[in-house]
Amino acid sequence: MTAPLTVLAILGALVAGHQTVPAAAAGIMKLVVPVPPGGPNDILARLLAQQLTRSRGGTVVVENRPGAATVIGTEIAARATADGSTLLITSPPVFTIIPHVQTLTFDPLTALEPVCRLVRFPTVIAVNETSPYRTLSELIGAARNKPGELTLAGIGPVSLVQVAFEKLKRAADVDMTFVPYSGPALAVNALLGRQVTSYFGNYTDVAAHLAAGKLRILAIATRARIDLIPDVPTVAESGYSGYELDGWFGLFAPTKTPKPVTAELSQSFGAAMQEADVKSKLAGIGLYPDIVCGADFAGLVRKEYDDYGTIIRAAGIKPNGS
Repeated sequence: MTAPLTVLAILGALVAGHQTVPAAAAGIMKLVVPVPPGGPNDILARLLAQQLTRSRGGTVVVENRPGAATVIGTEIAARATADGSTLLITSPPVFTIIPHVQTLTFDPLTALEPVCRLVRFPTVIAVNETSPYRTLSELIGAARNKPGELTLAGIGPVSLVQVAFEKLKRAADVDMTFVPYSGPALAVNALLGRQVTSYFGNYTDVAAHLAAGKLRILAIATRARIDLIPDVPTVAESGYSGYELDGWFGLFAPTKTPKPVTAELSQSFGAAMQEADVKSKLAGIGLYPDIVCGADFAGLVRKEYDDYGTIIRAAGIKPNGS
C-alpha cells in the first residue's frame, strides 16, 4: 500500500503549480474555501481546481476566505452572482449547527443551494497509548463509574465534534465532560500530554501520532470500517447500535443558480472526483469520494440540520460553550 500523503506534501505540490489569475478575467470559476490554506478542505478544492481546469477549459481558482467559523467565506459565496462562476466548498456546521446557536446576517439554508456532497471523512475516538482503556466500552464503563470525571477533548465550542459527543452521551447514557479547544492540534496535544482522557475528532488529526505509537484509536464513528484502519471497530459495533456521524465537504452554489448550470456542475465535479489521481491523493489524507447531488444532498443537509438542532436544544449548547 502506498504510504499516506501528508497534508503539507500535497499542499506544497499544489501551490507550486498554482498561479493566481485575476477574478475579473473571462472564463474564471472561483471556489471559495472558508478556511485558511493547508487543511483537507483547501486541498480538496485545489485538487478539483486543477482537474476541472484541465477538463472544462477556462480557469478554476481557489479563494481562501477564512473567519468566524467559516461564516465569512460562506456569506461571500452566498452573495455572489448566481451564475455558477462562484461556488463554495465547505463542511456541515455553517448549515447544520451554527444557525441553531447564532443569529447570522443571512440564512445559509436558503441563500445557498446544495449541489453535491463530494467526500466523507472519518471521525474517531482516541486515547493516549498509556491509557488503561483499550475499547470504547471500557472507556464508557469507566465514565459510568466516575460520572463527570472523565474528559473528552475536541474542537469547540459549538462544533460538529461537540454535537457528536452529546449524541454519544445520549446513546451510551453516560456523563463525561467535553473540553473544547480552538483547534485540533491543541486538543490532540492535550491528549498527548494526558491532560484529558480522550479525544473526538478527524482521523487525519491523529494519524501521525497513531503511526508513532503515541495514541490509540478506540472506535470510528462512520457507518462502516475504513481501509486505513481496518482493525478499528465502529461506534455501532462497539455496542451503540445506530450511532453514525460522518464529516463531509460539499459543493454549494448561490440560490437561484439556473438548474442547467447546477446539473452541469454536478456532472463535472462528480467526474473530477472519480479521477484516479484525485482519489489517490484524497485517500492519503483520509477523504473518501461519496457523491450525493441535487435533492438527495439537499435532503441530507436538512435532515442533519433538524437532527443536530434537537441535540443542541436538549444539551443546551450555547455559543460560549455553556
